[in-house]
Amino acid sequence: MQMPELGFVPSTSYDDALNRAAEESGVDREYWDIFGNYHRLPLEAQRSLLSSLGWDTTTAETLDRERERRFRSYVDAPVPRTVVLRESQKAVNLTLPAGTTVSIFFELTLESGGQIAGTAHTLQLNPIRDVVLKDSRWRTYTLPLPEEAPIGYHQLKISIDGISRGTSNVIICPDRAYLPAPLANGARSAGFNVTLYGLRSNRNWGCGDFTDLRALIDWAHETGFSCIGLNPLHAIRNRSPYNTSPYLPLSIFYKNWIYLDIESVPEFALCAAAQRLFRSQRVEKTIQRLRGSDLVEYHEVDRLKRRFLNLLFGRFRRARRTDPARARAFENYVEREGDLLHGFALYCVLDEFLHEEDPTRWTWRDWPLEYQDPSSEACRAFAEQHASAVELHKYIQFLIHEQLSAVQAHARLRGMSIGLYHDLALATDNCGADLWAHREFFVDGCRVGSPPDDFSPTGQDWGFPPPRAVAHWENGYRLFRESIRKIVQYGGALRIDHVMRLFRLFWVPNGLAAAAGTYVRDNALDLLRILALESVRSKSIIVGEDLGTITDEIRDGLARFGILSYRLFYFEKNAHDGSFKRSYEYPRQALVASTTHDLPTLAGFWTAREIETRKQACLLDENANQNQLHDRNRERQRMLDVLHAENLLPADFARDVADVAELDDILRQAIIAFLAQTPSMILLLNQEDLTKETNQQNLPSTTGEYPNWQRKMKITIEDLRSAELRPYSQMIRDQLLRTARATIPDT
Repeated sequence: MQMPELGFVPSTSYDDALNRAAEESGVDREYWDIFGNYHRLPLEAQRSLLSSLGWDTTTAETLDRERERRFRSYVDAPVPRTVVLRESQKAVNLTLPAGTTVSIFFELTLESGGQIAGTAHTLQLNPIRDVVLKDSRWRTYTLPLPEEAPIGYHQLKISIDGISRGTSNVIICPDRAYLPAPLANGARSAGFNVTLYGLRSNRNWGCGDFTDLRALIDWAHETGFSCIGLNPLHAIRNRSPYNTSPYLPLSIFYKNWIYLDIESVPEFALCAAAQRLFRSQRVEKTIQRLRGSDLVEYHEVDRLKRRFLNLLFGRFRRARRTDPARARAFENYVEREGDLLHGFALYCVLDEFLHEEDPTRWTWRDWPLEYQDPSSEACRAFAEQHASAVELHKYIQFLIHEQLSAVQAHARLRGMSIGLYHDLALATDNCGADLWAHREFFVDGCRVGSPPDDFSPTGQDWGFPPPRAVAHWENGYRLFRESIRKIVQYGGALRIDHVMRLFRLFWVPNGLAAAAGTYVRDNALDLLRILALESVRSKSIIVGEDLGTITDEIRDGLARFGILSYRLFYFEKNAHDGSFKRSYEYPRQALVASTTHDLPTLAGFWTAREIETRKQACLLDENANQNQLHDRNRERQRMLDVLHAENLLPADFARDVADVAELDDILRQAIIAFLAQTPSMILLLNQEDLTKETNQQNLPSTTGEYPNWQRKMKITIEDLRSAELRPYSQMIRDQLLRTARATIPDT
């Protein structure tokens, strides 16, 4: 039988070479937007994207030389630099010069430290294809690995006829992500979604903290919820209005210290200086003012808590000899975190020191050149000279680790079957710690954005760089798996913001408008398998935010891996007439919710609050404003229609939207009842919809025009048990008992 061939084909012209280079780099030369419009990548944009990926696009010859170099690097190594395998199919591809018969010795060093070795001969292996480059020919075989090789991150060493031929990363993954048995067997669950910074209480210091979260868990469990959904907790600059988005963090690996409850830090009660400061009239007034403000004052909360953290760290250092167990816990944490934590802590200290030295240095791109390279001698010397300050930031993250771990343990102890439901941001700040410390893993010369859609007819430019897929592949996807692992250890579910990132991202070349961009594909199969591995290990449910311009192929891929779809009431409509889908039409493997932080609350939807706000911010002219109001009335009518069709509203309730000026309790209950009776695995209720708030957390395309990411709850956590809310909480509990929690054990 003819062996399949993989060959290098020289180009026939410059356009042909350019197109082949694009295809081999995962650059799509065409796409369809959400309106069904066809877009072809402009030639200038194609050249720019390829240049950012390291291609010399000068001539067909320069392109073909690079194509040949990349092709040869593929066949020169017997085993690829990184191989991501299914647990049910543990075999790697082995490429050798054709016509040779050799003996193979392999040694698999396991993540645990153990080793599994084996031998094979080419005559025993199954050939799968020939590889041809000019006059050279290779043959690729499948090399089975021992069945006892466990899931995990391993190293494979290959020797051919006694000569070592290198080491490869071998990652063995389960076929699907984790799902609790009750959900897999037909049960349903429900969660309450909040912004942690926005929690009000009678005890916090101006923004929600981890102790507030424990109190919220107690109420939520009593009400019938199995999880608490949170905004991303990533570290940010805490400066309003430009540096407060949890979706544009300094680092996706470490977290924001404003969520720490300072009074619960063990050193607080033992630190005389902290106690004196806390009892001072000035601090007492500051805390009362910050606690009573309608918006989170990020900078002031940050500054206040840092004053105390500095004192507590001093107490911690002095007590190391008298409390060796705590000192050892800290040292173990620092050792586990390794270079990632050290890089983040060093960045924080450099940022503080260099900005204080020169207030015009706002980001690392403004620093002296010798500090812009984290591996430089200057950075090494700085870390030694400021070792105590660097250790302070490690101590702060250690405290976050302690408190957040305790919150998840409390949730499970209270009987929540999931606990905390976290959120992983897509972006990392172009001027943040991750870019500074790991620049080689990001593409320079383009930004991530989105194609034309309902929100932005000309496309969007999000301003941060895309990942360099080859670099992530070469180092065994370490940063990707760490980004997952550092969140799932503190919860039972994880939302992946913009989950299509695993398949493709929309790249916009520098200097060009967003509409000139295109999609660039990633190693989706590898990333999905690693996500499944981290999910199974941590027993965390994975939810993919699959909104926007998403293909059936992407949703099918997510479904195959057991990743829950993310379905919003506002968006689930029939394509032929725009009517809302019936509740039974929702998919089973999904999380269902009414809205998100970027969309209007239920009450805001009915009053068109965000449309009015956009007009006030001069984002809409009068014509656009009237068009959006007309569309909103139509959507409200369709919503009424589907709620009546499912008999969720009283027969005498208004059927014409003109008779429903705002969201009343009957209508609100009907919408929640609609979501509760869908077959989807998880129902998520947003906090703003419990308290009937009209303002959403984020108004896209605004900065200073709107207080994004600053809004607090209208009421305190203590007031959630108030007489005013008790009937509504009871209604929610009744709904959940009928549809979700009654079928899921609390343990």
